[in-house]
Amino acid sequence: MNPTHRHASLQGIGFAVLATACFATLDTTTRHVSAGLSVLVALWFRYVIQALITTIVVWPGRGRQVLRTRNPRFQLARGLLLLACGVLAFTSLKYMPVGEFTAISLLSPLVITLLSAWMLKESIRPLRWLLVLGGFVGTLVIIRPGSHEFDWTLALPLLLVLANAGFQILTSHMSKTEDPITTHFYTGWIVTVLASLMLPFVWQMPTDGVVWLQLLLMGLMGTVGHFFLILAYGRAPAATLTPYMYAQIGFGVLGGWIVFNHLPDQWTFVGMGLIALCGALGAWLTVRENRINIQPPET
Repeated sequence: MNPTHRHASLQGIGFAVLATACFATLDTTTRHVSAGLSVLVALWFRYVIQALITTIVVWPGRGRQVLRTRNPRFQLARGLLLLACGVLAFTSLKYMPVGEFTAISLLSPLVITLLSAWMLKESIRPLRWLLVLGGFVGTLVIIRPGSHEFDWTLALPLLLVLANAGFQILTSHMSKTEDPITTHFYTGWIVTVLASLMLPFVWQMPTDGVVWLQLLLMGLMGTVGHFFLILAYGRAPAATLTPYMYAQIGFGVLGGWIVFNHLPDQWTFVGMGLIALCGALGAWLTVRENRINIQPPET
C-alpha cells in the first residue's frame, strides 16, 4: 500500500471509530431520556433534528435535485423500516443496558447471511455458518434464557436485528440506482412525518431544560455519526472499516458505566466478545465477497 492510500485508510478508520462513538453516545442518551419520556416523542425529536440539519446542509448546494428519486416506493419502505428500527431500539434501551443492547443489535450482518441464503438462494460456506452460530451463541450467553436473570424485554433487540437486516438489504439494493444523499434526505423526513402522525396520541412536552439538551444531543449525534460514516467510506473500503465498527460495543459499555454505573458481568463480556469477533469476521467476509455494504444498525 502506498503512503497516500495508507494515510487515507487511517483517516477512514479514525472517522469510522468517531462514528461509533457518536452512535454509542446517542444510545446512552436515549436510555437516559426514555426513562421519563415517551419512546415515540424521543424518536420524533431525534429524527426531526436530523431532518432539519440535513436539509440546512444539503439544500443550498443541491436544491430540488435532492428530491429526484427513481424509486419513491423503496424510499417509503426504507423509511418504514427505519421507523420500526427506531421504535425497537428506543424501547430496548428503555429496559436494558447500552453495552448489551449494542452487542445484540450488531448481530445484523450475521442475520443478513441467513437471509441471503434463504431469500437469494446463495451458497454459504461452512466457515460463514460457523460464524453465524458463534454470534447466536454469544447472544444466548448474554440473555441466558431460563436463568433468573433473563428478561423477555431482551427479545426486543432481536426483533431490531431482523428489522435492521431488512433495512440493510433494501439499502444495498437502492444504492445501485439512488444517490446516498437523496436517500438519507428522504429517510429522515419520512420517519419524521410518520412519527408526527402518531405524536398526538403520545405527546409529552419536556419540562426540564436538561431533557431538551439531551434531545438536541441525540439529534446531533445521529446526524454527525452518519456524516463521519460518509467521510470514512470516502477514504477507505468497507472491508477495511467494518471490523472497527464493533468498537461501538466498547463505547456502549463505557457510556453505561459512566452514566448508569453499570458494568456487564464476566459471562456477558464473554458473549459480547464472541458476537464482536464473529460479527467482524462475518461482515469482513461479506464485504470481500461484494454481497452487501454493511452499515451499523440505525437508531
